[in-house]
Amino acid sequence: MDGFSYYNIFETKGMEYLIIIAFLALLIPFSIMLNRKVKIKHQLQKAFGILTTSVLKIPQGVFHSNSHTWAHLAKSGIAKVGVDDLLLHITGEVSVTFLKKSGEKIAKGEIMSVIAHEGKALEIYSPVSGNITGTNPALNEQPGLMNEDPYGSGWLYKIKPADWKAETSSYYLAEAATDWSQMELLRFKDFLATTMPKYATEASGVTFQDGGELRDNLLPDLPPEIWKDFQKAFLTPGEAVS
Repeated sequence: MDGFSYYNIFETKGMEYLIIIAFLALLIPFSIMLNRKVKIKHQLQKAFGILTTSVLKIPQGVFHSNSHTWAHLAKSGIAKVGVDDLLLHITGEVSVTFLKKSGEKIAKGEIMSVIAHEGKALEIYSPVSGNITGTNPALNEQPGLMNEDPYGSGWLYKIKPADWKAETSSYYLAEAATDWSQMELLRFKDFLATTMPKYATEASGVTFQDGGELRDNLLPDLPPEIWKDFQKAFLTPGEAVS
């Protein structure tokens, strides 16, 4: 027939295209299945109360201090600060007491709040210096907002920073924050292994899940002495180790 041309795909690159299509046909279902397994694993870890980095919220645009506070600078020049998700997974739901008011000044490393559970408390230190422009009134009525949305509605203070660039230069951002959280979780396991025999040998059974996984929200079940040691090891500036 005039105007009709026949091409043998085996004599052209058609065979290569068929191989690529077949490969993608196998790869796409495998990728979907793999992602589904990751999501299922994450959901199981949350359901059974297992504390791993996979259950943590770690925003990539937020600066994390080694005292387990965070700071985020808005375009307005005002920073929001709060408590990081790892600390809140360790403490469980806590009440918060604000030690500073709007209009006051605060220095980096100064105590800004106290979080507590049934009389056991931890001091929280400001990650930046500056003028306080607001506190989060919602936490007075709904302290659980810190656990539900620590980097959003669970913020503690708004601060106009005095020296943002210098004071956040050593903080963890993006992938560095994720890596640091992983290391802190491992360090917390080591902390429990060395601290619990001193104060609470009978509580070791409630600290880890079957298989040696760290239990979520476990600090409330531990005695005040461990809270004090945890404060020094993880939260107090100059004593906390990164």
